[in-house]
Amino acid sequence: MTDHTNRLSAFPGSGGWKKDRREPSLPESYHTVGIRKGSFWRRFASFFGPGYLVAVGYMDPGNWATSLAGGSAFGYTLLSVVLLSNFMAILLQALALRLGIASGRDLAQACHDAFPGLTSTILWLLAEAAIIATDLAEVIGTAIALNLLFNIPLEIGVVLTALDVFLILWLQNKGFRYLEAVVIALTLVIAVCFAVQMAYADPVIGDVLAGFVPQVDLISSPVMLYLSLGIIGATVMPHNLYLHSAIIQTRDIGDTQEEKRRAIFFGTIDSTVALMFALFINASILILAAAAFYTTGQFEVAEIQDAYRLLDPTLGTTIAGTLFAVALLASGLNSTVTATLSGQIVMEGFINLRVTPVLRRLITRGIAIVPAVFVTVFFGESGTAKLLIASQVVLSLQLPFAIVPLIWFTSDRKKMGDLPAPRWLTTTCWVIAAVLIILNLKLIFDVATGAVAF
Repeated sequence: MTDHTNRLSAFPGSGGWKKDRREPSLPESYHTVGIRKGSFWRRFASFFGPGYLVAVGYMDPGNWATSLAGGSAFGYTLLSVVLLSNFMAILLQALALRLGIASGRDLAQACHDAFPGLTSTILWLLAEAAIIATDLAEVIGTAIALNLLFNIPLEIGVVLTALDVFLILWLQNKGFRYLEAVVIALTLVIAVCFAVQMAYADPVIGDVLAGFVPQVDLISSPVMLYLSLGIIGATVMPHNLYLHSAIIQTRDIGDTQEEKRRAIFFGTIDSTVALMFALFINASILILAAAAFYTTGQFEVAEIQDAYRLLDPTLGTTIAGTLFAVALLASGLNSTVTATLSGQIVMEGFINLRVTPVLRRLITRGIAIVPAVFVTVFFGESGTAKLLIASQVVLSLQLPFAIVPLIWFTSDRKKMGDLPAPRWLTTTCWVIAAVLIILNLKLIFDVATGAVAF
């Protein structure tokens, strides 16, 4: 029996679920990362990585579009939304990794195994719509970066993003740790680029801190609510919940309750630290837009290309625009990698699609590239900002359909065994879900009445 077969032979049974288990998502990486023994830091090092793959979604090109628009239009006001979104994300990602560790299921598999056929199919279609919206932003963002840095036409840049399929396969063949290392390295590139840009922008610290205090206008202003929900959708991304619940299973955790409990502890630390790091980058985009554009009277800088062109003359430097584009390229490359993995997880989890790794990833990448090519051909450079922001609002509208099942599963002792989520965590996440649903309903009402338009 091969190592791969040995790893899958211990796959969990049905337990409190309606359907029996199948092969895991990402089977080539399942339980391939061993857990070190010894000190706290040695054990933590074994879980260092998945949180940063998840954090990629919190600094992707969709975040850039919403944060640039929000910062240039409203200054630092929407920083409170960035902060609250990050708080929501930390709690929800903790539930996602708990689901993967305690039940042995990722969120897509859990939905398939718990719900009847029609409900499962609807949730699958909604998840695919969310991934298309996610990939649309990430593919277009990468293409824009290639255009800004190398003058590659948008249409060709979009097609070039398909090459990430082969990058993922090559890295995973070397080991999932290599994939994590590349993602972390690109994340550090983004952080360094923004640190330098922030030094040039020199924002007023008092104004920045005031921006983290929520304002009533966030709800009363339809336009501000629209951008706020775009920021929430760009931060608490549905695909990240599917992704985290699956990639945490790359760790060879063990079968005992104590081993699983320890894995939840270290996995939660990893994701929390990674998401706090993502908060710095996500907030930096909005702060840069506010300091560079809002304070200089440039209130309508929403296009990424416009921000690139305006940064150097506004900040009085010759490298801010280049650093901006380099960070965007690193962000786009990172995001397309994790979005492709998420697409694979959703497709395998919901419909049990089993084909060769190359074909599987080409299918999931094709689902994103086709609409992205359509957008770039028919709308060109001028319409990318509105489309990027709209795609993030779509993610916010889809969020409850991922969050509600996740909270329900992780609070059910029959499904989670002796490791259900603590009551305080479940209660807080139900409040988050309720707030998101109410805000989404208000947005739908605003759109229906013409108060705001996509």
